[in-house]
Amino acid sequence: MFTGIITGVGRIAAVHDLGRSLDHGKRLEISTPAHYLDDVGLGDSIALNGACMTVTSFNVSQNLFTIDISAESLAKTAGLDKVGTVVNLEKALRANDRLGGHIVSGHVDGMGVVNRFVQIGESWLLQVLAPSNLAKYLAYKGSVTVNGVSLTVNRIEDTGQGCLVDINLIPHTIDNTSLGHLQQNSTVNLEIDTVARYVERMLSLDTSMKAQP
Repeated sequence: MFTGIITGVGRIAAVHDLGRSLDHGKRLEISTPAHYLDDVGLGDSIALNGACMTVTSFNVSQNLFTIDISAESLAKTAGLDKVGTVVNLEKALRANDRLGGHIVSGHVDGMGVVNRFVQIGESWLLQVLAPSNLAKYLAYKGSVTVNGVSLTVNRIEDTGQGCLVDINLIPHTIDNTSLGHLQQNSTVNLEIDTVARYVERMLSLDTSMKAQP
């Protein structure tokens, strides 16, 4: 479990094939800020741009750790297969940690596309086109995770192409996450609010049971 509060910004230092076919995944080497790995152990979970991954090896002196990512995960996420990509890092939540963002599972629900990314005053407007199947989970003043960052929805607009989501990014978010590297047409990982997921399930199940003779 995560909170969407980024604890470090890393970079994909190397990408290695785990096999020769498209059915094989990749092994990624991730560089981190100094001392980021001081409290990390083998098998720990670290979210990369919102996708929960398992630490398979690490080198504290070189500020590097590795993860193995399957072909399926690569197909369902964005920005996790190119050397040099800047990634948001978040270590898994501990029982005594403060829940500063919202409950985040680290499972990407879909990929969105940046429609607009412009500075307005001291802040930035990030507008993302989310897939239509995620539209019912997105609400004004609700929560959404973009590349692992817990953010508040300021406006939504349903269109024929999907759901346009407006988000305000303050300078602190730009300076302390990888979101400042986004551009128009960038692809981003999205995770909807866990509470919304369960509400939709309860409502749909209740409706289907009432419809039965």
